[in-house]
Amino acid sequence: MFAAALTIFRKDLRAELRSRELIGAMGLFAALCVLTFSFALELDRVARESVVSGVLWVTVTFSAILGLNRSLAAERETSGLDAVLIAPIPRTALFFGKAIASFSFTLLISVVLLPIMTLLYNQPLVNPWLVLALVLGALGLSLVGTLLAAMTVQTRARDALLPIVMLPAALPILLSAVNATNLILSEADIALWSGWLVLMLVVDGFYALGCAALFSFVVEE
Repeated sequence: MFAAALTIFRKDLRAELRSRELIGAMGLFAALCVLTFSFALELDRVARESVVSGVLWVTVTFSAILGLNRSLAAERETSGLDAVLIAPIPRTALFFGKAIASFSFTLLISVVLLPIMTLLYNQPLVNPWLVLALVLGALGLSLVGTLLAAMTVQTRARDALLPIVMLPAALPILLSAVNATNLILSEADIALWSGWLVLMLVVDGFYALGCAALFSFVVEE
């Protein structure tokens, strides 16, 4: 299963290196999002400092949704998903392969955002603990998003439907991520925010087990 998942991940990575479609779309959206918030809050320095964690996670979340939508839609339109389903591999391998690819693209965009937002919002966002929060958050979003994208890609309104179903499902990871980020940026004691990181890790594990178990039922429909 792990070998098959790694093969699917490498296939998505090679396709993206050739086309740069997902990274380009996600990066452009993320840049426009942080710039829009920066211009909107230009005259209110206090507000800019207080909402920076929210801006970061809103941008990361919707960038991940955009990437998931485009990735699964391309697989469906070119019948690539059907071809993989014919292969004698576990469905969980397909799930983890797509989830790892989505995680890699989302994490790349998230890490690139940190120095950009540091300049725009005058906040020290380049922080190893914040990078860890981004890793855990991007992983959770990718896991639950892969399952829901596989479900909504079969509908006509997939672009509008995925955010509607994904945001409530990803609420535990988003609440933990925003709280952890706020406390890390405010330089609070590690005891105050380490629990949020542990909670994110637990939620990621729950997503990995639950979504992998449900994926075979969703993708066969």
